[in-house]
Amino acid sequence: MSDDRDPEATLREWKESMQAEHAEAIANPDPDADHAVEAVVQPSERIRFGYEGGELVEQERERIEADEPELFACACGVHGMTRKEAREHLAAVRD
Repeated sequence: MSDDRDPEATLREWKESMQAEHAEAIANPDPDADHAVEAVVQPSERIRFGYEGGELVEQERERIEADEPELFACACGVHGMTRKEAREHLAAVRD
């Protein structure tokens, strides 16, 4: 039994359907859900080590500030929104 489906076409169709669902969730938020946009920013630290007396020891620690978040999520379950999409989503909640 052979499978004649084109995997690239199947992937393309799946992406298009997911993008359509995402756009629908942004434009038409559930009026009964709680809405609060949030983003996660993970600060980083750069730690430098060196050897002292044959032991590896921490020598310097520097906090690296995180940039502005690129993706936002809403408490209602819509994730992966750009800043513009997050604003549109909240505007649709108010309408």
